[in-house]
Amino acid sequence: MKGFLLALVFSCGLTTAFAQHSNEATNLKNLRMYQDSLRMLGKKFVNNADDMERKNANYQFIRTFVRALRVPHSFNFTFDSLKMVSILNSPDSRFRIFTWPVMNQDGSYRYFGTIQMNTGDRLLMFPLEDYTPLIKNPQDTVTDNRKWYGAQYYKIVRVPASRPYYVLLGWKGNNVKSTKKVIEVLSFDRDDKPVLGMPVFAGDKQRKNAKRIIFEYTRQASMLLRYVPDENLIVFDHLAPPDEKMKDRPETFGPDLSYDGFRLQNGQWQFVENLDMRNIPQAADEGFVDPKIQSRLDKKAVPLRKHN
Repeated sequence: MKGFLLALVFSCGLTTAFAQHSNEATNLKNLRMYQDSLRMLGKKFVNNADDMERKNANYQFIRTFVRALRVPHSFNFTFDSLKMVSILNSPDSRFRIFTWPVMNQDGSYRYFGTIQMNTGDRLLMFPLEDYTPLIKNPQDTVTDNRKWYGAQYYKIVRVPASRPYYVLLGWKGNNVKSTKKVIEVLSFDRDDKPVLGMPVFAGDKQRKNAKRIIFEYTRQASMLLRYVPDENLIVFDHLAPPDEKMKDRPETFGPDLSYDGFRLQNGQWQFVENLDMRNIPQAADEGFVDPKIQSRLDKKAVPLRKHN
């Protein structure tokens, strides 16, 4: 009798294991199929010359993407062929964030994205809705995922403060004249809902009580903004106008060959001026694809270009 029971238990265990393996294989197959569709739609919203076609492709992309994320355990699928989308996993694996831009007809951009929480087989996500034109003072405003200051993020840093939060470095193509970069702060409230913006920046007289840091500069220039982990430092180019007459026109600003930064101290980011870059480890910025040239990269397989 004992032998029969053991055999029955063993048989049930094999059946369960086989079913789980079969489900995992089916989920992976479905995710790969969704990824193929998403890659094709992504090429359209990046490369199509017609403004309406780009937007229609993006809306189809969003619907397909949500279906993909609803597949059980989708959090573990990398979507690594979606080169037009930035995908960042939080260092503690609590969530990951997807962001991407779609260019408007006038050369400006609208941003899209979502935060997917790591919840196993069920989907918990917070769509990011670009509210940029309606935020009057974006540097001084705390928002949520429904009123997002849109950007495409390329770096995430977890800060283990008394109230842990995350710093996001992002590129924000602005318009035909200027580009922006952003230091965003992401945290979660008591209900585990995302909060964007936090007064954690100190010592910068020009940005008192800032909830996020925004840089604007001419589209013809390139700006350094990166995190140096060994130094607990965010370093960036100091931007300046070409002459004093243009001090109120940030679309003319460019790097002046000096560097400033924010150094992490007791959970706050303290502003530091005139950094000596000779003492800071040099590393390339994270590879980041300019959406306007994605099709050429796919066709020619040339190295990825970084955003300016």
